[in-house]
Amino acid sequence: MPPLPSTERKPAHKETATETRRSFFAKMGIGGLLTGLAGQITILFRALMPNVLYEPPRIFKIGKPDQFPEGVTFIESQRVFVFRNQKQFHAISAECTHLGCTVKMVQFNDPKTVQIQGRSQQEMQEFDCPCHGSKYYGDGTNYAGPAPAPLAWYRMEIAADDGQLVVNLTEPVGQDFRLLV
Repeated sequence: MPPLPSTERKPAHKETATETRRSFFAKMGIGGLLTGLAGQITILFRALMPNVLYEPPRIFKIGKPDQFPEGVTFIESQRVFVFRNQKQFHAISAECTHLGCTVKMVQFNDPKTVQIQGRSQQEMQEFDCPCHGSKYYGDGTNYAGPAPAPLAWYRMEIAADDGQLVVNLTEPVGQDFRLLV
């Protein structure tokens, strides 16, 4: 006699798939929760570190006017040349306008006559970039090499509190600027 059909059924494939889908979504939920928690902990620890760039100040004192000799003084830490001609001062950047290398000043034994923007001018020095060969006249005007612009001139002033010279790298000025002390 053939066996009687059972009223009980074995679990179908569909129920196994439901169980698998349920566990998949549970794992996804736990994974999302852990990812969010890890992000919050990262932000918490990141907040303990300051967002400060330790760069040199862009406005700085360089000393009293009588401390500077006649001629040129190079301030290496700020990459700036400070010129003194009797009681007049001006500051020129030592940062090449091509890729930012520090230019070197070359002093001439005899004055050199050059043409700058259609006018004849006597120069006692020029600036040379050792990286890519850019050349600048003594006033910072570029004349050779890949440099796209002249060297920047910066505002100088006298500090009211102690009488020191102040160079302001945030405020470029024209090549006719002179601080009279």
